[in-house]
Amino acid sequence: MIFQSINKVPGFKIGHAQNLDALTGCTVILCDDGSIGGVDQRGGAPGTRETDLLRPLHLVDSVNAILLAGGSAYGLDAAGGVMKYLEEEGRGVNVGPTVVPIVPAAVLMDLGIGDPKIRPDQTMGYLACLNASDEEPQQGNFGAGTGATVGKVLGISQAMKGGIGHAAVEIGGGVWIGAIIAVNALGDIVAPNQRKIIAGTRTIKKSIVKIGSDDYFADSLSIMASYLGQKSLGFAARQNTVIGAVLTNAKLTKDETNKLAQAGQNGLVLCVQPSHTMFDGDTMFAVSSQKKPSDVNAVCAFAPHVVAQAILNAVLTAESVKGIPAASDISQFERQDT
Repeated sequence: MIFQSINKVPGFKIGHAQNLDALTGCTVILCDDGSIGGVDQRGGAPGTRETDLLRPLHLVDSVNAILLAGGSAYGLDAAGGVMKYLEEEGRGVNVGPTVVPIVPAAVLMDLGIGDPKIRPDQTMGYLACLNASDEEPQQGNFGAGTGATVGKVLGISQAMKGGIGHAAVEIGGGVWIGAIIAVNALGDIVAPNQRKIIAGTRTIKKSIVKIGSDDYFADSLSIMASYLGQKSLGFAARQNTVIGAVLTNAKLTKDETNKLAQAGQNGLVLCVQPSHTMFDGDTMFAVSSQKKPSDVNAVCAFAPHVVAQAILNAVLTAESVKGIPAASDISQFERQDT
């Protein structure tokens, strides 16, 4: 499977905006007119906006943009800036005197790493729209991944840097499927083929353990299986959530697009251990730009793989900040495919 950049998927423009001092940001996906959206939300601590309308049995099918943002619930304000931009472009549901842009959004918790008083707002959301293009988006410490971290079962002091990543693959007949994911997980990130941790909770002995050695990682699952882990996870940093979107140019119905979002969540299970915890608000959008006929089963078959690769790219391109190391600091972890 040869992975490429998400800008290969026709029908979308992606833009980042971030505050590198405050370590937060947002990412917008601008969708072609007529794009159909869906969503699947599995984590126990979500922060979302306009997700109900994406589900079946609701009036509106199309979406104009998807917003991914840091800032916890405060970051949902950035959607207002996206709406402002789209209204100026005359894009949205025509309600007579104006249009109402449809902008579903999800946020992650990054308030504990930078300046908690600076969050994505309408200005940042608008700027992300201005930055949106059909060129390859940046990965790592950009947009919604700016303040992302992973491996926090022992708290933020034992964590590593997360980020935002993307990947895409052509499945034949000009049909593309891709994913863009902001990785801010409670759990560890593992390479699916090797089942090897590449970023995650560091051992409390990290100061005397060589970086990259076998005992550098504490292994979140082992901690949770221990007596201490089963009795209390109160020490876990509640600064989590993986959010993202699966994008395709395949023609899908609203029901099928929701099924694609479900399939995308399986990519988290491949790479994030544990995933979908009560401390995570894991939310996956899916959007079809309706360009090419295809079979929903074929599209969904590839969704977990592009999501998994996007997650790997997010942590492998992330850079260390404020004493929180990144996988890129560990020389033995080179870029790898699933």
